[in-house]
Amino acid sequence: MQAAVFVREGVLEIQNRQTPRISAPTDVLIEVEGCGICGTDLHILEIPPGHPATPGCIMGHEYIGRIVEVGVEVQVRREGERVAIAPNLTCGLCRACQAGRPNGCTQFTTLGIFRDGGLAHRNVAPERACYPIGDAVPFEDAIWTEVLSCVVNSADNVSALPGETAVVIGGGPVGALHAALFLASGARVIVSDISTPRLRLLEAHGVHRVVNVREESLVEVVRHEVPDGADLVVDCVGTQLDAALDLVRPGGRLSLFGMNSRAAPPVRQNAITRNELTVFGSYVGVNTFPRAIALLERGTIKPSAFVSRVSPLEQMPDALDALRSGDAMKVVIRHAA
Repeated sequence: MQAAVFVREGVLEIQNRQTPRISAPTDVLIEVEGCGICGTDLHILEIPPGHPATPGCIMGHEYIGRIVEVGVEVQVRREGERVAIAPNLTCGLCRACQAGRPNGCTQFTTLGIFRDGGLAHRNVAPERACYPIGDAVPFEDAIWTEVLSCVVNSADNVSALPGETAVVIGGGPVGALHAALFLASGARVIVSDISTPRLRLLEAHGVHRVVNVREESLVEVVRHEVPDGADLVVDCVGTQLDAALDLVRPGGRLSLFGMNSRAAPPVRQNAITRNELTVFGSYVGVNTFPRAIALLERGTIKPSAFVSRVSPLEQMPDALDALRSGDAMKVVIRHAA
């Protein structure tokens, strides 16, 4: 089968790989329907890398597919089921896991980053990573399940209420999902970015105010809209904590969602303390996959509107370039039936 493989620093190759087989009794074999390309994938391929990954690993952690074979000890999942894959795997036994904090697992690993993932026609995954998703959910919506589960966690942390004002810094895929969830909650939403096409798309889908920070001051726009500052701010970039402190009202909430391991911005701790701000680090999701799937199955969130391009696997390099340009919102790989 063809597979997109992280070879070494800065190098991705489309390779021919042996079709995987079930080796653990609790695993399932999945015929992959498709896989989204994530900002994390771009960071992995940067020089130097902005995110670690295992050389030789098949990439792709935002994938869905259909189970075609089950291990002898699989208990619930069945052949023929369409599933979304929760790629972050934990041991369930370490102190963090047993304390209900699996994101702190000492054995934390991820399909598509450290173990083979969904940028291939078939993949083997543990049964516990597979969540059923209805056949009626269109591919272009269902493919967002993993990233939506992460954003649901972030949105839960800051808990937007009807009538509040939310500012989202970064109008890429995760920014678009934050905006969609905040709009669904009844909040007024302001989104900033440097990409005019992305901002136009967000405005067309209900965002109340978009700000191209190359042309306008975000602080001035927010203070004009809400003189006391926004009720909540989300940094989807990974470097914008300092900017967020100028946007949020006293007593407001911040979600730090974006990640950049090379960024080391100064922290104005005095502003956090004096304004009694609540700051959340929002890293992937914990027990949020079922709710993400429910949002998609019920049509509460329809992120297919933000898909810029659907490509076959052999066009993966071009798809990456489209994302690096900054104009594409979301690029996904779909395997031929």
